[in-house]
Amino acid sequence: MTELSRPQRSPTAGPEPGPVPRVGSRRRTGVGVVLLPAAGLLVALGMWWLLTSVLELIHPALLPPPGAVLSAFTATPVRFLEHTGDTTLETVVGFVLSSVCGVLIGLSLAASRVLERMFTPLLVAVNAVPKIALGPLLVGALGWGQKPVLTMVFLLCFFPIVLSTATGLTSTPADLAELVRSLDASRWQAFRKVRLPAALPQIFVGLKVAMPLAAIGAVIGEFQAGEAGLGYLIVQAGGVGDTATAWAAIILIGLMSILLYFALVLLERFALPWVKDTTSPA
Repeated sequence: MTELSRPQRSPTAGPEPGPVPRVGSRRRTGVGVVLLPAAGLLVALGMWWLLTSVLELIHPALLPPPGAVLSAFTATPVRFLEHTGDTTLETVVGFVLSSVCGVLIGLSLAASRVLERMFTPLLVAVNAVPKIALGPLLVGALGWGQKPVLTMVFLLCFFPIVLSTATGLTSTPADLAELVRSLDASRWQAFRKVRLPAALPQIFVGLKVAMPLAAIGAVIGEFQAGEAGLGYLIVQAGGVGDTATAWAAIILIGLMSILLYFALVLLERFALPWVKDTTSPA
């Protein structure tokens, strides 16, 4: 259609209507959020059952069939739930402590180039140390119980939070930074109104990376210094050859990590509603 044949709009007419959102596509997306993970879980369970019960390609001492693991859980569900509660508590408390300290350290590194150059190599070195090698030292210094477990959680997941916080605060969009300078805002106003809100999505990326690491740190700590928890239960069950109980505990660790991760995702959507409105999937 040429310009001459294109219908002309009246100058007094309102703006052209935008595309009408398709309700069906949103509904399909919402259903997919539930059905697709459930389908993936069913496929994994089917492969597990096929390899262990039908084809018998994996020895039960290494990976028992799903029925044996379910029977181990249903035999003593209260014990499993108690250990799950202990591990969840250690994971959440350690994650919160590492989040607070990680954000504060990230703020310090972003605020001072001198501090960044002084301590970034040290933080990288601490992060590179295999944390399991520190287990015996933590037991000797802190004894048995929750203290070494929480310390292990902290050591394992604070670095991604520090890195994401420092990166987010030093990556303010140029147009926003120029706007702040043009308005002659103070450093506190610039930080509160622009830099911190712009950095929050990046900070949440670090938090979501650290959440599974917190669960791993709790289990590693329970392996070496725990008096309760799913890691402690795995060690006890593995010592007597009860692999079904050990795998039941492993599955509970995975489920706990999934629930905590998606709880953090929901918190992000509640705290940062503008991120979803200003971005679109590829």
